[in-house]
Amino acid sequence: MKAVWLSMFIASSVLLAAILLRNKLSWGWLRGFALHLVLAAGLLYLLNYLELVPGIYIPLNPITIGTVLTLGIPGVALIVGLQWVVV
Repeated sequence: MKAVWLSMFIASSVLLAAILLRNKLSWGWLRGFALHLVLAAGLLYLLNYLELVPGIYIPLNPITIGTVLTLGIPGVALIVGLQWVVV
C-alpha cells in the first residue's frame, strides 16, 4: 500500500513540475507566494525579537506562518488574541 501512495505522490509531483515549467504565468504566482511567505515569516520573527506585545511569543511553524500568509495583519492579531485567551 505504501508503494501505491509513493508512486502517486511521485507521479503528481512530476506532473505539477511539468505544468509549472510549461506555463509562464505560474512563475509569477510562485514568486508572489514565495515573497509573501518570506514576509510573513519575517514579520513573525520581528514581532518575537522586538517583543512589541509583552509576554506573547508566536512560534514560527507552518500553521502560524500560513495564518499570517493568508490573513495578513489580522492573522497576527488572531494568533495574539488566541494566545492571550487560551494561555
